[in-house]
Formats: sequence, C-alpha cells, structure tokens
Amino acid sequence: MIKIINLTKIFRTESVQTTALNEVSLEISQGEFVAIMGPSGCGKSTLLKIVTGVLSPTAGNIQIEGKVSALLELGAGFNEEYSGIENIYLNGRMMGYSRKEMDERLNGIVEFADIGDFINQPVKTYSSGMFARLAFAVAINVEPDILIVDEALSVGDIFFQNKCFKKFDELKRNGVTILFVSHDIGSVRQMCSRVLWLDHGTVRAFGEAAHIC
Repeated sequence: MIKIINLTKIFRTESVQTTALNEVSLEISQGEFVAIMGPSGCGKSTLLKIVTGVLSPTAGNIQIEGKVSALLELGAGFNEEYSGIENIYLNGRMMGYSRKEMDERLNGIVEFADIGDFINQPVKTYSSGMFARLAFAVAINVEPDILIVDEALSVGDIFFQNKCFKKFDELKRNGVTILFVSHDIGSVRQMCSRVLWLDHGTVRAFGEAAHIC
C-alpha cells in the first residue's frame, strides 16, 4: 500500500527555484497496477524517486507498506566495471539479501535476462537493451511487494517487452503493487487499472485507466 498526502518537492539553486511536485495526494492499494503519465518534466520520475527513498520530499507525507524494488534510470545501482553476475549480487546486498539467498535466485535472474555470455562481461560493454533486461530481471526476482518501473522498458525489443508484460500479469495475480511510468498509452490502457496524470507537478486527474487515457 502507498499513501501520499500533499507531497511537495522543490529544487533550489542560488538563482532558481523549481517546484517539481505540488501537493500531490493519492492512495494505491495492494495489487493495483497504476501508471503515471504526463509530459516530460511533469514530475513523474521525481515522484518515483521519493517513493523509493532516493529523494526526500520538501513537504508532505508518504506511507509505504512493503518492500520496494525499483527499475529507474538505466544503470542506477550498477557498477559499470562489474560483470552482470557481480552486479546481481551487488543489487541483492543493497536489497538486504545474503549471498546464499541470491544464489537461490541467480538462475531465475540469468534466465529471464537472457543476454547470453554477456552476463559474465562488464556491464559497461552492454547496450541499453541489455541493461534493461538485466535490471528488470533483478528487480522482479527479489520478491518485491511494490515494483516501480520508470520508462526503462522502452529501450528493449518488442519480444522482451511482451515478456515483461506477461510477468506483470503474474506479479499482479500474486498481489504485487506496480507503479509504471510510460508514454505508451496503448500499453497503459491494456495493463493498468488506474492512471495518475501529472502536469507541471500537479495532479490533473487520477482515475480509471480507460478514461484518463
């Protein structure tokens, strides 16, 4: 469950003050698949970073129940000098898992990523699509209660995207809450139950996906 009340985020420099989020409020129940949509710069990524704890709000309250796994900017949480395998264990440690627990998840992650021998190569040699494959495979295999995906799937090929959407269905059936940022209205209409529409950091609407799309 995610409950957000009057969330505000202001970025300040010596000469400029920018309001990225302006008193955003919403509540998302367990097992919902909610999209966040709006033009570039409307506050989508800022909101997700606050939910994941990467950023702190300037004002407002946020309540989260459950373990959060996030796929934000490609490469976030990865050491580019490490191999794919090494980064799997690195991300596992960041999520609080032991080496043994990640050993049990390793085959599932490698199989889902499906990047062949590149799994043993430094991730600095990966294409953006390979990054997305590995990052998504890790994010879904650490048994999250809340999964956050920020546009990263847009760099993958259509076959991998379809594979991810099938996985989303499975996660929904298992009660996982999913927050999904996308500009693909067709995918949002197909996959999501509700949509949050942001415009210049303000909620324009939050309601049924078909209506908002």
